[in-house]
Amino acid sequence: MNFSDIHQIPAKTIISSRIPDDNGWFGSSYNMNIYKGCSHGCIYCDSRSECYQIRDFDNEKPKENALAVIDADLCRKRKSGIIITGSMSDPYNPLEKELELTRGALKLIAKHGFGVVILTKSDLVLRDIELLKEIQKNAPAVVNITITCADDELCAKIERHVCPSSARFKALEKLSSAGIPCGVLLMPILPFINDTEENISAIVRKTAQSGAKWLSVYPGFGVTLRQNQREHFFARLDEFFPNVSELYAKTFGNSYGCESPYSERLWEVFKRECRGDRRSALWSPEAGHHTGRPLLYSMEKIVALIKEPYKTEQITLL
Repeated sequence: MNFSDIHQIPAKTIISSRIPDDNGWFGSSYNMNIYKGCSHGCIYCDSRSECYQIRDFDNEKPKENALAVIDADLCRKRKSGIIITGSMSDPYNPLEKELELTRGALKLIAKHGFGVVILTKSDLVLRDIELLKEIQKNAPAVVNITITCADDELCAKIERHVCPSSARFKALEKLSSAGIPCGVLLMPILPFINDTEENISAIVRKTAQSGAKWLSVYPGFGVTLRQNQREHFFARLDEFFPNVSELYAKTFGNSYGCESPYSERLWEVFKRECRGDRRSALWSPEAGHHTGRPLLYSMEKIVALIKEPYKTEQITLL
């Protein structure tokens, strides 16, 4: 693919300023988004909101001279840390398969001794396992895969142009088997669509059985809606879930935060399943124990797990 055929976004910098006290998501210190826009077609995406001013959102646009800019950014950093990528645009979108900008960025991150936290919905991340292992020699390298539906059929309506949930669970298995710490982002949960005990329980069970180490729900069981994102969301609801948009309007009005009416109960189910309590689907009465791996869900404990191998030997990274 020729870069000259692709619309690129001018960028003076790509690695953001340091987050105070490494208090970013998953202990991150810096933020990196190489692309703008996303073609995954998720009906709920907050990045579509007008406040981010991303035009032609459904088509990815790489940042101009991205790898040279990233290399220069990393050279200027006075302190190493963990770089999080994927907060605004999936680093493993369809363009990445050809352009390999995320792959190139991982090589630079390894070269400069930084760590990385990847947020993605794509199993293309498996392509870069060896690079993640290279980063791991000096700093944390972890992957978070977003999964909102245990059922592939429902997933296809909510996250329309990305690999199904079953493929993402298989990706978690392969990452875990390769020694890459990984977990699931269980967000957002859409009221009246995937906010069921059965869905939450099944996702926790499959996450545990994949070998992943954690599940993260932030800020809770619900979805945020604002500006033109709300209009897009409602249009897709009318297309795939008749009458549900009216239910949203009646229940939430124009509220930014739309919390599931079943949130309190879902939290109970979620924590029970993650811990593997005797009432959980992962508890085996015959064996007398949890049949999967109990999962972390506290961000504080997740960060501690991510950073523990580097606490004494690589303290300057943290």
